[in-house]
Amino acid sequence: MQTIDQFNFAGKKAFVRVDFNVPLDENFNITDDNRIRAALPTLKKILSDGGSIIIGSHLGRPKGATDKFSLKHIVAHVSKVLGVEVQFANDCMGEEAVAKSAALKPGEALLLENLRFYAEEEGKPRGLAEDATDEEKAAAKKAVKASQKEFTKKLASYADCYVNDAFGTAHRAHASTALIADYFDTDNKMFGYLMEKEVTAVDKILNDIKRPFTAIMGGSKVSSKIEIIENLLSKVDNLIITGGMTFTFTKALGGKIGSSICEDDKMPLALELIEKAKKNNVKLIIAVDAKIADSFSNDANTQFVDDDVIPDGWSGLDIGPKTEEIYAKVIKESKTILWNGPTGVFEFENFSHGSKSVGEAIVEATKNGAFSLVGGGDSVACVNKFGLADGVSYVSTGGGALLEAIEGKVLPGIAAIKG
Repeated sequence: MQTIDQFNFAGKKAFVRVDFNVPLDENFNITDDNRIRAALPTLKKILSDGGSIIIGSHLGRPKGATDKFSLKHIVAHVSKVLGVEVQFANDCMGEEAVAKSAALKPGEALLLENLRFYAEEEGKPRGLAEDATDEEKAAAKKAVKASQKEFTKKLASYADCYVNDAFGTAHRAHASTALIADYFDTDNKMFGYLMEKEVTAVDKILNDIKRPFTAIMGGSKVSSKIEIIENLLSKVDNLIITGGMTFTFTKALGGKIGSSICEDDKMPLALELIEKAKKNNVKLIIAVDAKIADSFSNDANTQFVDDDVIPDGWSGLDIGPKTEEIYAKVIKESKTILWNGPTGVFEFENFSHGSKSVGEAIVEATKNGAFSLVGGGDSVACVNKFGLADGVSYVSTGGGALLEAIEGKVLPGIAAIKG
């Protein structure tokens, strides 16, 4: 497989798929440019080799061309941080994109307009009436798939080589994230530096495990993490269940959870997972106490109680001190750590202590030689909020992509390069 370090981009035009899906305020100012900065090493490598870059990205989930989701709003900032004046093509399929791509000289960069302005990027039909028949839906899907091939072929025609540096979209079989790779031979398609690091980190978690291996799974719903949990039960030594989904397990075991969040229909599943963990010799660790509140508010009245005796009208919004101690001990004794999901409503300062304590335990374990991977939007927000990101081994930029990789699924964006 070709690598970006081995490849010489001199005199070549590279189509680089990045993830510049950055948040913008009401005046179209970028409020967090981490995703842009994450792609800079790849873009700068190509330019320093004497190559030119055609940058493709999406922004938001548009249903057609709209000023709100135009990438023109980020051109000036990309130019500033890249150190090169970035040209802009106002239609990724238009004559301007063709002409500007063809005219690119070594050291120059071009940003294409939002790829998702075209339905062909995602391969999904748009504009169907709500009462469309199955036949109409099938016909529309067939039409988009047919035109998607031409869309992909045209994007590929702009460049001599293809670089995928958008791990956040690697789980999507979209035109620019997977299908385009078919138009380049093995020697002319590769991962960018960010993508390489993500793939290596995931591989280390799933296939190069140093034991004990502890996974910390948080979040509000068992249903949203079931496939990940089931896959991890064949790999980990310890599985910490935390966050809101704890209460589905607690209630299934006969505990009283007051008004805490719970998926009653998933209680049988929770009991099945407990049994599966026993069969696999996995230590399943669930909270023993909680910080409870009489309303969903940072200023609510609070108290600490055992997890299975929460009074009516009260809800668990974070773990308690006894649970913090249990979690920390397991984490600090681990050599491989995966964290996905906070312990509570960390956005409220009053209920952030549990998540912070988990993060601090992971940092300490990492200092002592553990490999730690933090992924998923809320967990990443946690380590950033508490200033702990530099203390863990790797913070993943890919939310859905990371979760699907952990579930054991083949990601189209990775398979397209690896073969």
